[in-house]
Amino acid sequence: MVISTAIKGCAPFQNLIVNGIVLAEDGSKMSKSKKNFPDPQIIADNYGADACRLYLCNSPVVRAEPLKFSQEGVRNVVRDIFLPWFNAYRFLIQNITRWETRSGKSFVFDPTLKYKLLADPNSNFTDNWIIAANQNLIKFVRHEMDTYKLFNVVRPTLDFLEDLTNWYVRLNRPRMKGDDNTAEDQFNSLNTLYDVLLNATILMSPITPFLSEHIFQNMKNGLAENSPLNCQSIHFVQMPNYDPKLINEKIEQTVKRMQAAIETGRLIRDTKQISMKYPLARVVLVDADKGVLDDYRLLAKYIKEELNCLEIEL
Repeated sequence: MVISTAIKGCAPFQNLIVNGIVLAEDGSKMSKSKKNFPDPQIIADNYGADACRLYLCNSPVVRAEPLKFSQEGVRNVVRDIFLPWFNAYRFLIQNITRWETRSGKSFVFDPTLKYKLLADPNSNFTDNWIIAANQNLIKFVRHEMDTYKLFNVVRPTLDFLEDLTNWYVRLNRPRMKGDDNTAEDQFNSLNTLYDVLLNATILMSPITPFLSEHIFQNMKNGLAENSPLNCQSIHFVQMPNYDPKLINEKIEQTVKRMQAAIETGRLIRDTKQISMKYPLARVVLVDADKGVLDDYRLLAKYIKEELNCLEIEL
């Protein structure tokens, strides 16, 4: 770098990626003679290479800081990320089969449906929310990749998968199963889940190439033959682009407020040792901001269901 600057008057690179050092769990240097690290083959056999890759990519080592490698950390990736992600995919496939049996049609993903839902004032609020969150994630990931801030990419993607698996799927489980609703509404929810799950899987594919490929090979059966996404491998698919028209931070803020209310209610239940199985007559939500109360009112149905209460008072 010194020679380049002296001769050319500029640095020899435009971007520089530096990794930290991976240490043993006790903080000492990894050593073959001491054997103070888990066998990589055992890690791969027990948890898979993807789990190890994601553990490292979501660690301080990508910020050029040292990492104390822990086998427990790799195990937690499988438990906390891979299993919910795979279960959401499996739930999607199971209920696509249900919809096909119910409607007598083959499921074909409709990439234009999200625009129709956005224009329909009667469309499901959580469908528009998860689409907006997904588009915002794509925008963020592309920007951070373009600026070589690779260390910023993984955590928001995992947070989105948490919202997808622990919130969107759970809140819409009856719709996706087709319980007490029309085949059209069931298709709308399944198409939305297919859309955001496929995008999230493509975004994760550079980090978890094997699991992403496994999920994609089955999901691509729902793509039209002329779809640009219908490639031989997920690693031949271009990274998704976002549409600014689909990004809606107000919707995202409204759902975040709902999530905070539900999580606070659950915490109070735990503190008071009141089981979630026990229905409450009333839950009172207090806030000085009228806009927050309006958001609670908009999503009161979900708050009542998640807190198992009969009435919401604002």
